Amino acid sequence: MDSRRRRGGGRRRRTALGTLLVLTAALWTGAQAGGAPEAEAVTPPVAFTADDLPTWQTNGVVWALAQSHGVVYAGGTFSAVRPPGAEPGQQEQGALNFVALDAATGAPAAGCDLSFTIGSGTATVRALAVSPDGRTLYAGGRFGAVNGESVSNLAAVDLSDCSVRTDFKVAVSATVRALAVTGDTVYLGGDFTSVENRDRGFYAAVGTSGGLEPWDPDADEVGRALQVTPDGEDVVLGGDFFYVQNRYSHALAVVDAATGELTKRYGWGFLPRTSVVKGLAADPNGIYTANEGTGSGVFDGRIALDLDDFGQRWRDTCLGATQSVVVHREVLYSSSHAHDCSSMGEFDELHERQHLLAESVHDPAPLLSWFPDTDDGPAGTEQIGPRAMVVSSSGGTDYMWVGGEFTRIVTHGNMKQQGLVRFASGPDTGAPSVPDEVSARNTADGVEVSWRASLDEDDSALTYRVYRNGSATPVHTETADSLFWDRPTLSFTDTGVDSGTSYTYRVTAADADDANVSNTSQGASVTTPGSPSQLTVEVEATADTYVNGAATSSDYGTHQQLAVRGDSPYETYLRFDLPAAPDGMELTGATLTVTTSGDSYAGSASTHTVVPVTGDWSETGTTYASRPALGSTVLGTLASPSELQTTYPVELAPGGLSESLDGPADLALTSTGTDSLWLWAHEAGSPRGPRLTLTFEKS
Repeated sequence: MDSRRRRGGGRRRRTALGTLLVLTAALWTGAQAGGAPEAEAVTPPVAFTADDLPTWQTNGVVWALAQSHGVVYAGGTFSAVRPPGAEPGQQEQGALNFVALDAATGAPAAGCDLSFTIGSGTATVRALAVSPDGRTLYAGGRFGAVNGESVSNLAAVDLSDCSVRTDFKVAVSATVRALAVTGDTVYLGGDFTSVENRDRGFYAAVGTSGGLEPWDPDADEVGRALQVTPDGEDVVLGGDFFYVQNRYSHALAVVDAATGELTKRYGWGFLPRTSVVKGLAADPNGIYTANEGTGSGVFDGRIALDLDDFGQRWRDTCLGATQSVVVHREVLYSSSHAHDCSSMGEFDELHERQHLLAESVHDPAPLLSWFPDTDDGPAGTEQIGPRAMVVSSSGGTDYMWVGGEFTRIVTHGNMKQQGLVRFASGPDTGAPSVPDEVSARNTADGVEVSWRASLDEDDSALTYRVYRNGSATPVHTETADSLFWDRPTLSFTDTGVDSGTSYTYRVTAADADDANVSNTSQGASVTTPGSPSQLTVEVEATADTYVNGAATSSDYGTHQQLAVRGDSPYETYLRFDLPAAPDGMELTGATLTVTTSGDSYAGSASTHTVVPVTGDWSETGTTYASRPALGSTVLGTLASPSELQTTYPVELAPGGLSESLDGPADLALTSTGTDSLWLWAHEAGSPRGPRLTLTFEKS
């Protein structure tokens, strides 16, 4: 390897360029240090949630992304865009290989409609870059015109009015795949071998006014990536090449930004001959590579290079071709189709690929907890998944944009979403998965409760709470780490149990600061050995319905939700089949547990009461016109249950249920307030439906 590093007077300096790059670096550093606040509930140092935001889609592949002043520019091979949720071919707007989008809303930005076309074959945009002053967008690819203006695979766009710059005319012989821009120079890489009818080996440089520069690294194969170093002195090249200026340096090389002379080469074995460099990124800590390999014995991961000598600081050896990397707040985010990171001590070979990853710029292991995921993409594409990434800020929020050939968001229930998706620095709104495999068993020390740890795509440290017999107060709380490939079984022993008593345990999981809490798990029941001094029994509703004063003949007995309101009234009726009191015991406590639904209007600021039902009713066939008579005794009160998807316990007067033991108990939820309450019915399944917890003690 050639490790020489020239300093001082041995290098031609560009004063204007240097000044502009210093200014750009200062602005960049300030944004990194004092940018948008981190998402509140994600696990640091990750700065983005894994909650995908509504984003307009393309009908093809997005190959390139760039941004300026809160606008994201996407280029690729597509002909239309459509709103989030729209099916292909529905609600489409023409967008020929390019679209400008509002970073904050995900919708097309007004006033920047560009069409990239070609006389024959398929036009495509493969590279986008914005000038350091944010005034000019440069686009590269395979195209012959932009908005009818004749160009040759490279174009410049004035962002003040999104017009094609007619003073920038550069003839490039073949596809442009990579761009990097400084204050006075546009560096380009791709398939071409000539620029302005002058020989250029897959890399070239032109002035920002369009004239060809003498800079010529003279590579022997395709150029795919370019990155100017933060000090502006060097340009890092990535691609398929084996030689630069007739010296071996496979897929990666560093050249002088002014002369194109070789600064650093990478010799035999640094990268396998079957691997290439697809993307590059930089920050004040170093240069980062995105690598793709073909066949066995390849390198598919990422490399961090130090800036002082461009030597390797670390190497991530995950398998699964990396397409793009971007640095934000000392975290390296990457798009790939990672399927085996066992060499890094992370996940083993997967049946499904993981397409988005994050790692510290200082150490690639362990992988950081940021695992949103897409699919590979449709048949007819390379089925790689994401292809490009960029971070844009707007209104105090940072947005991570991802483009590619994907058609679904796997971590959003395999939701259809094509070509583009974005994530924000906050707020985090995704709750952990519900703890599963809950079990309870008797041991010599008490009841051992165990459960499988939950999963949250942007929180590895989750807090678990174990609830006993419907109580609102947990009997156990603990925090533990989990990842999608490592969900351990957790357990604790409840020593505060009585002999001969039945217990039911349920578990919830919450992310940092309880910002998001999962639904309650299925219950696990056990009866302790011996004779009980106290006995707790939990029963679920066997029938429920509600009636609607605005629809007096309507029957809601089969609905999955129940409603309560005083003004324009709703009333809810519940039936429980109660056990008989055990011999020598009496009912001393009763708790009704209900759970608000996930609808935005489900919570209520009003107070709701539980009273006995004295008339006849049935789950189906009960309407407001035929509603049953109610008793006047208030058995319990539920005040302001305003949170969504939340379980609320209502303490009931046990005397109101004693006469119903060993038979049905009918209860009504009523209100005099004006704010409706929506609850899950027993049709929604356990544990969301209504339930009663009864406590018996020795007489």
